Formats: sequence, C-alpha cells, structure tokens
Amino acid sequence: MKVIDIINNSKTTQFSFELLPPLKGNNIQTIFDTIDKLAEFSPAYINITYHREEIVSRPGVSGGVEFVKVRRRPGTVSVAAAIQQRYKIDVVPHLICGGFDMQETEDALIDLDFLNIQNVLVLRGDADKITGKFEPKVGGHRHAADLVRQISNLNKGIYFESLMEKPEPTDFCIGVGGYPEKHPEAPNFESDIQHLKEKVDAGASYVVTQMFFDNKKYFDFVNECRAIGITVPIIPGLKPITVKDHTNILPRVFNTQIPQELVREIEKCKSNKDVYQLGIEWTTMQAKELKAANVPAIHFYTMGRPNNIAQIAKIIF
Repeated sequence: MKVIDIINNSKTTQFSFELLPPLKGNNIQTIFDTIDKLAEFSPAYINITYHREEIVSRPGVSGGVEFVKVRRRPGTVSVAAAIQQRYKIDVVPHLICGGFDMQETEDALIDLDFLNIQNVLVLRGDADKITGKFEPKVGGHRHAADLVRQISNLNKGIYFESLMEKPEPTDFCIGVGGYPEKHPEAPNFESDIQHLKEKVDAGASYVVTQMFFDNKKYFDFVNECRAIGITVPIIPGLKPITVKDHTNILPRVFNTQIPQELVREIEKCKSNKDVYQLGIEWTTMQAKELKAANVPAIHFYTMGRPNNIAQIAKIIF
C-alpha cells in the first residue's frame, strides 16, 4: 500500500522506522534481527536508505596512498524486496541524486515497479565528505525536485528512454525530506521552505522531517509550510541521543540544535549508559506530545540500533 493511503486511511498516529542496508561483506540477517525487535509494534512501513559511492584512501601497490571509489552499503532494492516478501510490511526505499544518472535511476525504478514496491523517498544525497560539496554524476540530477519530476513523469508513462511504444505508467507514491531547522546548505529558512514547496509541487505526496529535539521546531515548521501552500502530510522524524558525543556530532552533521535543557541533563550523566537512558526518556516525551497532536506518523531513525526504539514504541504504540 502507498504511504499516503496508509496515512489517509488511518485514524491514529502510525509507527515507522528507517534502516541502513548492511555494510558490504555482512549478510541481511542483521536487518532481520532489527525488524524482529520492532515488528510487534506493527510498523506501517519501513524505510531503507540508499548510499552513493565514497572516495576512500588505501595503501598503494607500489607504496604511497591511492584513492578509490567504493559503495559501502549496496543492496537497497534487494533489501527492500526481501523485507516486503518476508514480513509483508510496506517498504520505502530511498532514491538519491548523487552517484546515479537518469538512465540508472529509471532502471532502478523499473526494478522497484516489477517488485510491486510502490513507495520511494527522494533525497538529493549528502555532499562529498572530502570537498564538502555536492556534485551529481554526469547525466544525473543536481536537485531532489528534478528527481521527483522524473518519477512523476514515469507515473504518467513518460520514460527517459523514449524509444518505446505505448509504455505503461508506474504508480509510485513519492515522499521527500524536510528540514525543521533548515538544510545545512540553504542560505536561509525561507528559501529552504520554497525548495520544499517545489518538491511538493513536482509530485511529492508527503514530507518526512530530519531529526529534531525540540517539538516547537516541528510545529513551527508545519505552520510555515501551511502558510506558503504546502498541504501534504508532514511526518516528524526522531532519533534518541545515545552518547555524550552526540551533543557535538548531531548539530554539526544534521544541522539540528540540542535544547539547552537536554544539554544540561546530558552533562549531569556520569556515563554513556546514563545518556542512553536519558535519550529514551527525552524521545518518549517528544513522541507523546506529537502523538497527542495527532501527527500522521512518527518516524524513527534507528541507525541500526533498535533496542532504544523498541522501548519507546512499547510506551507510545
């Protein structure tokens, strides 16, 4: 079932979460183990991230250092298909602009269509870790809105490969990302909201937010979106803090602010075990307030660690 239909047909807040494909060399059992710990809470759907290639250094054959491209987490389409087949839970594979040209993107979408996977989450993808800049592959998309347009065209039977007779349209439900505290590369909040509207106008059916730790940021974001004409559901995304270093890492990587109240409580913790428990309590508090506000779903970023999410879900769902 499409995510938008799940949301529209439900009278209660839904539970969903995100998974990372296994690192290359690991098997899919790690994914199944995570789902097994969360399946009892009846997730409405499961997201699976997509990862482009990275440039890494390694010792050269004749000494020195050489730089090579590697994809550390391949297999998004296969993982999505395996989950849907094994658990009968709808899946939402991510599609990203980075690392793929339009033809490769179309081929991936055709594979998903053949597998009866009806949902995708469209993201631009991360900037290069070395240069700090995002560069698309030659023939690829620079902006997520353009990728949304490509999928919307497929839904109309308009393919990148034009030499076809009477092509069948696809029927994808398209989700996109939103940033309650602004995308790190956006010059200001207003321009970022306008870019989000462009994605919705291009064919997105719903928005899922980047993680945040202050619910007011989410509610203000929704109000700003509504004010400029974004009417689709906006799903909040949450992640529990688990270690003290998150107070430095998460703001820098995800452009999210840690409320001072939470920072003070983290500073009181004597160990990361204490921080882990505090993270569960804080995110549970957030989830309770969001559910009371009748948000369409609450989406959890597991980062491959389901135990704390299970403790929160047991209370909320």
